[in-house]
This record gives sequence, structure tokens and C-alpha cells, in this order.
Amino acid sequence: MHTPSFFERSDLTRALWAFRREFFVVGLFSMVANLLMLTPTLYMLQVYDRVMLSGSDLTLLAVSLICLFLLGVMGTAEWFRSRLLVRVGVAIDQALSTRVFNASFEAYLNQTSTHPSRAFSDLIQVRQFLTGQGVFAFFDAPWTPIYIGVLFLLSPWLGALAILFALVQGFIGWFGHRHTLEPSEAAGKAYGDAQTYFQGKLQNMEVVESMGMTHNLRRQWEKKHATYLEQNDHAQALSHRIAAWSKFIRYSQQSLVLGAGALLVIDGQMTVGAMIASNVLMGRALGPIDQIVSTWRTVASVKAAFLRLERLIEEYPERDPALRRVAPAGSVTLREVVATAEGRIAPILKGISARFEPGTVTAILGPSGSGKSTLARVLVGIWPSVQGEVLLDALPMNSWDRTELGPYLGYLPQDIELFDGTLAENIARFGDVDAERVIAAAQCTGLHEMILRFPKGYDTPIGEAGQLLSGGQRQRIALARAVYGEPCLIVLDEPNANLDDAGEQALMQAIRELKAKGKTIVLITHRPNALGVADRIVLLADGRIQAQGPRDEVLASILKTPSTGRPAPIPSALPATR
Repeated sequence: MHTPSFFERSDLTRALWAFRREFFVVGLFSMVANLLMLTPTLYMLQVYDRVMLSGSDLTLLAVSLICLFLLGVMGTAEWFRSRLLVRVGVAIDQALSTRVFNASFEAYLNQTSTHPSRAFSDLIQVRQFLTGQGVFAFFDAPWTPIYIGVLFLLSPWLGALAILFALVQGFIGWFGHRHTLEPSEAAGKAYGDAQTYFQGKLQNMEVVESMGMTHNLRRQWEKKHATYLEQNDHAQALSHRIAAWSKFIRYSQQSLVLGAGALLVIDGQMTVGAMIASNVLMGRALGPIDQIVSTWRTVASVKAAFLRLERLIEEYPERDPALRRVAPAGSVTLREVVATAEGRIAPILKGISARFEPGTVTAILGPSGSGKSTLARVLVGIWPSVQGEVLLDALPMNSWDRTELGPYLGYLPQDIELFDGTLAENIARFGDVDAERVIAAAQCTGLHEMILRFPKGYDTPIGEAGQLLSGGQRQRIALARAVYGEPCLIVLDEPNANLDDAGEQALMQAIRELKAKGKTIVLITHRPNALGVADRIVLLADGRIQAQGPRDEVLASILKTPSTGRPAPIPSALPATR
């Protein structure tokens, strides 16, 4: 049985392993650069031990020219590896950004991720580490033993001193990482909590300001901010103490190496040139260790980001781009559907079975909290925790690629969310704007004349979240977006909540037109007028279907109790008359 190696264990590692040749070339350039780092040391030895003793100008010129040439080669190697890593960074982003984009939004939809932007932050962090200063430290670190070996050639005492300082620096780095990581993470979490709380209140500033809630909310924020300040102070105090010890070791190393070299010169074991060169070489030998120590915390955070990305891509793999399906007709079947939510013991939907056919309008009724909006999300395949079967034309809804399925679905949620752009872009779902289809969707929902009255017509910007529009205008534009392209399945959750009489009449007319074209329409509503266009009614209560069937039959069964013939209590979601 084949056991996958580290570089075969996941899609992410395989994607990064594809750049192994580029990193190998970077390693070659690093080898050249580090080997030529010995040039200043050798130059000092030649100047102090040969040129100054001989007094030859020609020798000094020759040595200097050779030194300049080698340093030029070293600089060129450094430049080439930096340029190559920049290109690798761009290639990594191109290879992974689309996959991370799709997977992060799918994870957010399934409530397994806090926000899609976190995944992109992780990708940027991994990419910058692999193509920045962090990776240089690992390419340079193998040369530390070579530099220490050269110090041993100059003097065994200096080589031993270099090993001692390397061990001390490594211990300080390990100690600092171990003792500052947890406090720093706690401070970062507290900061994130305070910022999230603050940003959340900014989104509702009109409510906060109008009802004088600013003072009370500020007190809550101050508590969270005080927690952050306390934890950050503790983390910074530890970090500063460790940084002070590290600085003391570095300065001591420079002075002690110079003093040890002077002692060896006095004893006749070393020349003055070797003493000065060894001091430079010691700094170069311990430089990569300093780099690794300084990036230790970064390595830990990059590792965590890498593992999160790896898990995200594995849980939400890329769909086969060659897989294409026949356009669905819009028949939806639910079989024993149970919908649950994190933090709730009881399911929201409990064994729902129903069928929604093309060319019909089904009204979903029920009191608040009965599961109507959850059912709407289940019907369009975006509720994360579903058991049972949700079939679109006899195929599981979750087996479709969302990009491919999206044009066949129209969805209008209760909470209208428009995006910064023009009216046409929002109606066209930010795809390629087909003017004829945009106008057709606007005319279907009675928006066309209203849009023409805007200064720039369909090219009018609406601002972030449609803030330049009224609630009714936002809802009608969202409705036009839902019917754009005449999708086969249209789910409308309280589509007339913010509409006036004219808007509601346009809505009813749009539903009739879509029904006549054979579309499957599901309508969640509390308004009596909307029932006039319904063919079927599904009555929900406590997550279960209490009644379903033709509109008149269901209403008759609700308004009268069959056993007594007397009127029955009317649920709050139903009108007293048809």
C-alpha cells in the first residue's frame, strides 16, 4: 500500500510542491551569495596581512578589483533570487486564489468559517513567508556551520566561542517563543473581540444614536478594550524583557569576539587581519540564527495559517470544471428533510416532505419561528446542516456546482443585501451585463420606468449595500436580480415586506408572468393579497408541515374543523378571508 509523502498529502502541499524547481534555483542563488559572503573576510586578511606589510599599490588594486567583482556577483545573485521569489509569489496566488475564494465562501455559507477574508489573510501570510525574508533565513541557515568551520581554521577558540553564542541565541529564541506565544495570542484575540464589537455597532449607528444607546454600548466596549490593554501589556512586558536579553547577548558577542581575537594576537596565535576578519565572520555566522529567532513567532503563525488553508481546501475541493449538466426544469422534491443549527438542540425543520412543480406557485405559511426562512434556504441549497434529500430534477442539490447552478436559481431573502456598483450590475448579478435581460428583469418587476428617472439610468451607482436607495427600492431591485435570466426555480421570502401598493401589484404581475412561463415559484408571505396567485399552500408550524395541497382545500381545512363544522382559530400567519 502506497503511503503518501508529505508533499502528496494534500492539494495545498501538491500545489506548493509544483514550485520546487523555482525554489531549487533560489537555493542555488543563495549558495552563491552565501559563499561570496566570505569575500569581505578574505579581503581584510589580504589587506592587513599582505598589502600593508608589502606596501604594494598594485597588489591592493588587484585585490580590490577582485573583491568588487565578487561582491557584484553576490549582489546579482541576491537580486536574481529576490526577483524569482516575487514571480513565484504571483504564480502561487494565481494557482490558489480562485480555489481559496470558492472554498472560503462555501465554508462561510456552511457556517464552518468566521469570514472569507480570514482565508485570504492566511493565503497572503503563507505566500509572503515563502517568498519573503522568512524563507531567506532557512536558505542561509545551512551556511552557519560553514562560517563556524572557517572560524575554527582561524582559531579553535573562536570557533568554540561561535558555537557557544549560537547555542545561547537559540535558547533565548526558544525561551521567548515558549513564554510569549500564549500571551500574544490572548492579546490578539482580545483585540479582535473589541474590534468586532465596535464594528458591529458602527453598522447600526442610526439606531444607536437615535435611542441614546451610545453611552451604554461604550461602557461594554471599554470593558473589552480594557481586557485587551491588560493582556497586551503583559505580552509586551515579556517580549521587551526577552528582547533586552537578546540585545545584551548580541552586543556582548561582538565585544567578546574582538577581545578574544586581541588576546590571540597578543599571544601570537593570530594576525591583526585575522582578528578583524573573524569579528566580521562571527557576525555573519550568527546572522541566520538571529533571523530564525526573530521569525520564530512568524513561523508558528504561518504554520497555523497553512493548516487552516489545508483543511479548508480539503473539506471543500474544487469541482470538476468539465462536468456540465442539462439545464434543470425546476422540479424540487424534499424527502424527510431535517435542518439543524449549531447551538440548538431541537431541529428547525423536522421531517419535511414536499414537492414543488414547474408552472406552479406555492405559498409557505406559518407563524414566526416555524421554519419558513430555513425552508427557503434549504430549497436553494444554502442551509449548511441538512439531513434527508433535497432533489432538483431528481438530482441532489448539493451535487451541483454552485457557479453552474446559480443562473437557474432566483432567491430573494428577507434581509436584502445589495452591493456597491450600478443598478445594472446588481440586477445582472455582477456578471456580464446583458442589457436586454437586465431591462426584461426590470420590466418584469415594474422597475424600468423608475430606473429611467435616475440621473444615470441603469448606470446609476447605488453605494455600499444600496445605501442610496429606499427600502422598497432595494427590495424591488433584489427581486429583479432574483428573476434575472428567468431562472427555473424562484424562492421569494417576504418579497412584499417593504413594498407599497404599486410595488405589490407589480410583484403579483411578475409572479403571474413567471408562472405562465413554467417557472417553479415558492412564495413565503404573511400578506393576504399574495395568496391570490398561489396554486398550492404549505402550512408550517414548529418545523413540521401541518397541511399542504391546493390553495382552496388547505384554506377550507384551516378555516373549518371537519369534525364540528365550526370555525377554527386562524393561525397568525393566515388571513381571515381569501
